[in-house]
Amino acid sequence: MKSLGLAWVTPLFLLGVCRVLASKAPNTNLQPVEVPGRRRTEQPSHPPTHHTIKLLSSTYAAQDQFHGRNYPGLRYLSRPISPVQSDLRVKPAEEKVDAVNKHKPWIETSYHGVITENNDTVILDPPLVALDKDAPVPFAGEICAFKIRGQEMPFEAVVLNKTSGEGRIQAKRSIDCELQKEYTFIIQAYDCGAGPSGTNWKKSHKAVVHIQVNDVNEFAPAFKEPAYKATVTEGKIYDSILQVEAIDEDCSPQYSQICNYEIVTTDVPFAIDRNGNIRNTEKLSYDKQHQFDIMVTAYDCGQKHATQNVLVQIDVKPVCKPGWQGWSKRIEYNPGSGSKALFPGIHLETCDGPVSSVQTTVELQTNNIGKGCDRETYSEKSLQKLCGASSGAIDLLPAPSAATNWTAGLLMDSNGMIFKFDGKQGIKIPDTIVPKNLTDQFTISMWMKHGPSPGMRAEKETILCNSDKTEMNRHHYALYVHNCRLVFLLRRDFDQADTFRPAEFHWKLDQICDKEWHYYVVNIEFPVVTLYMDGTTYEPYLVTNDWPIHPSHIDMQLTVGACWQGAEVAKPRFAQYFHGSIAGLTIRPGRTESQKVILCLQACKEGLDINSLENLGQGIKYHFNPSQSVLVMEGDDIQKINQALQKVSYINSRQFPTTGIRHLKVSSKVQCFGEDVCIAIPDIDAYVMVLQVNEPKITISGMDHFARPATEFESARGVTLLPDIKIVSTITKMEQQVNSKENTTAHKPVIVEEMLQNLDFCDILVTGDELDPTWECLELDRNELHGKYLDATNSTTGYSIYGVESMRNYEQVLRQVRYRNWHTASSSERKFMIKCSELNGRYTSNEFNLEVNILHSSNFMEHINHMAVQQQFLQSIHEPASKISVAPGAATVVIVICISILIIIIVLGIFRIRATYKHTTQENEDIKDNEMDWDDSALTITVNPMEKYETPQQGEVESEEEEEVEEEEDEEEEDSSSAESDESEDEEEEETGNVRIQHSIPRQQQLEWDNTTLPY
Repeated sequence: MKSLGLAWVTPLFLLGVCRVLASKAPNTNLQPVEVPGRRRTEQPSHPPTHHTIKLLSSTYAAQDQFHGRNYPGLRYLSRPISPVQSDLRVKPAEEKVDAVNKHKPWIETSYHGVITENNDTVILDPPLVALDKDAPVPFAGEICAFKIRGQEMPFEAVVLNKTSGEGRIQAKRSIDCELQKEYTFIIQAYDCGAGPSGTNWKKSHKAVVHIQVNDVNEFAPAFKEPAYKATVTEGKIYDSILQVEAIDEDCSPQYSQICNYEIVTTDVPFAIDRNGNIRNTEKLSYDKQHQFDIMVTAYDCGQKHATQNVLVQIDVKPVCKPGWQGWSKRIEYNPGSGSKALFPGIHLETCDGPVSSVQTTVELQTNNIGKGCDRETYSEKSLQKLCGASSGAIDLLPAPSAATNWTAGLLMDSNGMIFKFDGKQGIKIPDTIVPKNLTDQFTISMWMKHGPSPGMRAEKETILCNSDKTEMNRHHYALYVHNCRLVFLLRRDFDQADTFRPAEFHWKLDQICDKEWHYYVVNIEFPVVTLYMDGTTYEPYLVTNDWPIHPSHIDMQLTVGACWQGAEVAKPRFAQYFHGSIAGLTIRPGRTESQKVILCLQACKEGLDINSLENLGQGIKYHFNPSQSVLVMEGDDIQKINQALQKVSYINSRQFPTTGIRHLKVSSKVQCFGEDVCIAIPDIDAYVMVLQVNEPKITISGMDHFARPATEFESARGVTLLPDIKIVSTITKMEQQVNSKENTTAHKPVIVEEMLQNLDFCDILVTGDELDPTWECLELDRNELHGKYLDATNSTTGYSIYGVESMRNYEQVLRQVRYRNWHTASSSERKFMIKCSELNGRYTSNEFNLEVNILHSSNFMEHINHMAVQQQFLQSIHEPASKISVAPGAATVVIVICISILIIIIVLGIFRIRATYKHTTQENEDIKDNEMDWDDSALTITVNPMEKYETPQQGEVESEEEEEVEEEEDEEEEDSSSAESDESEDEEEEETGNVRIQHSIPRQQQLEWDNTTLPY
């Protein structure tokens, strides 16, 4: 450390001595110092030359005008002086001085530089000059290098003049202001050392260089958003509607700051300030213009504008009115599409009111659809079977038919399921329909729509009544409405009870007179009676007791819609008529119904639904009614209320829903913070339009004619009627095609593939005389119904299979129906008609006719050929009714004629061959025919393809049938050829002793018997 201190002290001491000597000098005349060891350059002989050195006042530096050099390091003058003349005496060139590198180069302690980006020149202040006190000694007094100290600096320092020590700092690569605005590094100067080899070089002290990068306006302003949108209310002047903002990527404040904005679109009532705030210059009118689209540009402080203008869209809305906005009055629902959002874009406008909470009620009004909503329209029996109800229910109001004709006089709706009673009608139920003794357990169920009773004095309105048929007016049991109360009456006989017992059960419900459809089920487990309305349990509010009825031998009459008064002297009549609508009135003796089945029977297939409400968190409370026709939502966050209402949807799970309108009503209640008077939200009245569904076409096909020997009909199993029945359903859709040339649209029907759907009944009806149960019947093994939602009834008019099941299961059951006839001598044929239905007759199939022939022993041989031909060649072909029936074309007629001529030629040849063989074998065949006893159980019949068989016409001939007739005729040709080969084989069999049997039958009805499997 001491040696280091001495090294610094010595130069400082010498420098101080020099300053003192300079200050005591009498004038400024300077003479070069002769350095020992340096040889002077020889100069040509000339007069003495005078040089002038100017001292620069700004830097106190000496300047040699003759040599053009600056000496920034000469600061030994304390003040500037005027230029003076100095004689420089040149030493002789031959003098030589030894070069000794005694001093380090000297440079300024700090430099400030400026460089413009994308340029390589650095302008330094002060300029980069290094001085060495060893000058003008070669090498030792020269500057050889400037070195920059720093990490990967993009600059380098070069020496411009070794003797003068001038240097320059320049960029090694392009400088980008946006990457780095300033650079700071260390620089040092190096002399050339003591000789050419550069040994014993010395470096200057470290100087700090600070360089600032000047920016170039190379980037244009760009807006932060691709577009801006705002909404204003008409009739107001806004200080600021919205603010647009642009940015500039240049690095300097001059070029990176946005100094101005400008509206490019002309003739618009808007202005913009230099901060980007847009305001309207006049009041806007919603009626005049709903929306303004304006373009805005931006300028930086270098007056460079944005390369792309921005769109500002300003919507004008009417004067704020509180209410729901963004909804459509009509919502279309396509059947089978699942859930349909009702209000996907709805939102509540509160006009900045201080709203604290909102309660919204969405109501789906389906009173005009069926029984209060879209339910399955299957028959009551089919629905009960589908829901797993107990068997034995008796339908008191069935659709009118030959077997159920007591409802024929009632008013009905279009589908025959709803009966309307106008206060003037009542019907009697036949005595054989309902048993006399219902026991202590039974169930009464029905759909009912009822309003307040007309007139001042409300009379009893009888729904169901079991009273005395004659002599007396005692009511044994009844269900009626009185003063909007539902009353059930049950009077026991003395042989069943002899004490004071409950007799009348009263329920007071508002729904009884609200003119809406409701489902009522009365479960009787005497003495307990329970009412279920729309699946909810209600206990009677009043129960009155009475004595049992005295026993008598008077018959009872069960009525619906009124009560029978049998004690009227003049004429028995109805009384206590019902006003309203009833559907599905059933009574089930001996059993009660469970609540699960009741809920299934009354369930709606349409309603409101809500999806993903859990995403809204705990801020929304909601509640559905049991039928999901009413939804109530409540919350304090308007935004979440909007989102919740947007998720409300309509759903209809029926495959074929009822077409029509379902009304929607949305009502809202709003509460405000500390306000007695709050805003009122108008109700929404909209509707869902359920579009028309493509109606299915149900087609039944199979073998429509066959004949069997009488023995098969008389057997224990009988004959299977429909072994190959097939039921399919298709839909015809209208596919729209666009004609680009004429710009018109055309519709082309398209038959789609078979669709999956259910059936609810199939009837096998007897055509002609009814079955005589003494010698014929239709049978079905009940085990075939096991595991299916099917049931069956049998009568002399036919066999009925009912229940909601798939077409495949109906096919399986129908294929097991058998016909038995154990007295075949009295008949020779039977005809049946098969018909199926979906949705209780809404969609019905074609009427498939079946003819069955009974072959007796006397005419067996005459009919057996007809059987074979019918089975092989005359299978009935059923095409979908949607296809178009057309008459055969001229080409088809020509083809048929040609084929007929060809067949005739072939037949003539066959007859010639057969005549030859018949002549030689006739005697043997006559002998063997009398002696042979053969078993026809394995009989194979070869049919003459030329035999003519007339079949009943089954409608118009379709184009597809013509093609199949041609194929059959081709097969006949092949069979004719095979007949020739069969005859050749028969000839060989005669040679080996085999016998050929031939019956003599009328022409064109001859049969050839194939005896290859005939045992002898």
